[in-house]
This record gives sequence, structure tokens and C-alpha cells, in this order.
Amino acid sequence: MKGGYSLVQIGLHWLVALMVPVQYLTGGSIERIHHAVHMGITPSDWDVVQHQLHNYAGIAIGLLMGMRLVLRIFQPPEPAAPGTWTGRIATALHHAFYAAIIAQACMGFVASYFWFGIAPYHVIGSKIILAMVALHLAAAAWHTLVARDETVDRMLLPRRKRSAENV
Repeated sequence: MKGGYSLVQIGLHWLVALMVPVQYLTGGSIERIHHAVHMGITPSDWDVVQHQLHNYAGIAIGLLMGMRLVLRIFQPPEPAAPGTWTGRIATALHHAFYAAIIAQACMGFVASYFWFGIAPYHVIGSKIILAMVALHLAAAAWHTLVARDETVDRMLLPRRKRSAENV
């Protein structure tokens, strides 16, 4: 198997992957709360809980992605297909994921605590990330079902330490 990611990197990947859908499921509560407040109505308790969950999960995702970025800088994976156009696209998509998700977390923080005027950009960011996730899942499915290579295994099985014989 080609060198991939460490166990910590894999764990952080899957933790973020589980948390991102929470953001999509709870994001609508924010609009409902703002609408209720503008109408002079008390928002539902469930919407308030969802809004808080959305905020704190977003902060956690931003921090976790920051940790992933630091780990990736200090423990970069070996490219799955170095020098190929697919390898370059994969690298670009991964870099874009880091940038988009960290930027999204920052915009959400700013929108929640400092300036709500950035909220429309936060909504646009969520749509961009959703499209990126769809592309990421399609690529994973292609690697698993069509190419039948070990690319997805890199995010399922931690990389092995290289022994003197394998170097």
C-alpha cells in the first residue's frame, strides 16, 4: 500500500466528515430565529439549541481543520499519483478543502459574534463546500469502483512506518 496518512490524520478527517453534515442540518435554524425575532415572536427552543450546536460545531470544525493543516504541513502524505493530472487535481481539491472549510468557520464566527453582514458569503461558502464534498465522494467512488486502486485505503488504514528494507 502506498504511504498515506497517520492515524491522527485519519481520525481528524472522519471526525470532520461526521460534523459537516450537522452544519447543513442545523443551519436553517439561524434563519428561522432571525425571522421570528424580526416578527416579534420568541424563537422555538429547538431552533435555539440547533443554532448553538451549529455555532459550536462550526468553531470545532475550524479548529480541527487547523490541526489537520498543521499535521499535513509537518507530516505530508505521499501523493497517490504524483505528477499526473489527476494527482494535481486531487492535491488542488485537498488544498481547496482546507481553505474553504477554515474560511467558512471564520466567516461563521464573524457572522455570529461580530458582523452579521458577512452571512450571505457564509451561505455561498456552504454551497461551494457541498459541491466540493460531492466531487470528493464521486472521486472516492471512482477510485473504489472503477480504478479499483488503493487511494481510498489511504484514508482508512494508517500509513506504515517504512522499514530499512522498504526504503
